Amino acid sequence: MSHYKHLTIEEREKLYLLHGQGKSLHAIGRELNRSASTISRELKRGRCWRNPYLPHRAQIRYEKRRKHCGPKKILSNYKYRRMIRAFIEDRQWSPEQISNRLKMEKNPLQISWITIYRAIKAGAFDRPNRKNGHKRKSDYFSCKLRKKGKKRRRNGTERKQGKFIIDHTIDERPLAANLRREIGHFEADTVAGTKGSSALVTLVDRCSRFTLAKKISGKDSSATRDAMIAMLAALPASAVKSITPDRGREFAKYHEVSDAIPQAVFYFPPPYSPWARGTNENTNGLIREYLPKYNDMSDVGDKVIQDFISSLNLRPRKCLGWKTPFEVFYESVLHLT
Repeated sequence: MSHYKHLTIEEREKLYLLHGQGKSLHAIGRELNRSASTISRELKRGRCWRNPYLPHRAQIRYEKRRKHCGPKKILSNYKYRRMIRAFIEDRQWSPEQISNRLKMEKNPLQISWITIYRAIKAGAFDRPNRKNGHKRKSDYFSCKLRKKGKKRRRNGTERKQGKFIIDHTIDERPLAANLRREIGHFEADTVAGTKGSSALVTLVDRCSRFTLAKKISGKDSSATRDAMIAMLAALPASAVKSITPDRGREFAKYHEVSDAIPQAVFYFPPPYSPWARGTNENTNGLIREYLPKYNDMSDVGDKVIQDFISSLNLRPRKCLGWKTPFEVFYESVLHLT
């Protein structure tokens, strides 16, 4: 590692003064604690045609040259920049896929995915400013990424937004609920429409797959609480034993549901664990056949919703020996054919 330091403006002014006094290169070098060769090169670089050495002019020229020093950035090459742009924009590859594929094929361009992300963030691929000097969101190349440039959290960081205190975890849930041996252990979730509009609160019995659903005007804790109380209160008390919702903020008022339905004990799985409520997730997928994602539910009437929920409850299931959820839940036999 070199410990060489470039001449400062003060040193250049002193060099100019000593050189004007007729001092030799070695004498000037001793005064400045520099080698004679350094002084010689500085005087040669600082002269402009027949003009004498001037310290301020030498400093300006030094600063201009300094800007072009050091290694060139990989993506300053237009050919490489165009290649990366095509992989992301046309093929929808992620920066990590690009980096590792180039490495695997021993491509002349070798670049890390972190470098690509940094270049995107620095605006290396952005469209130039418009005439009014402003950029639209679509002008930023980060919108071309599959996740649209959404901020990522570092591994190990804990998300604190929307958290609430829970009483029981899913590990405490009765064995009968885990093994689907008895009626009354429900899984709960919400099925959202367009953002900020109506949603469905769904309850699915683990044993029978019997489904309850109610539309709410907004995905908030109060509306979710009221919907759950209304649905559970309509069932026999012996048919409600536990509820396993996700960690969504809409279930923050679960205590109030337990107060209204005392036999309903809530058990919460770890955050971001949809597989812990697989029965409900599967049923929500069936509901999506009637209410596709991002469709506004506001115009869908309650009768329409109850009709297709009834059709789900009267649909024979292979896992139930071709019985329907309604028959298993109410221990009855229907003639459907």
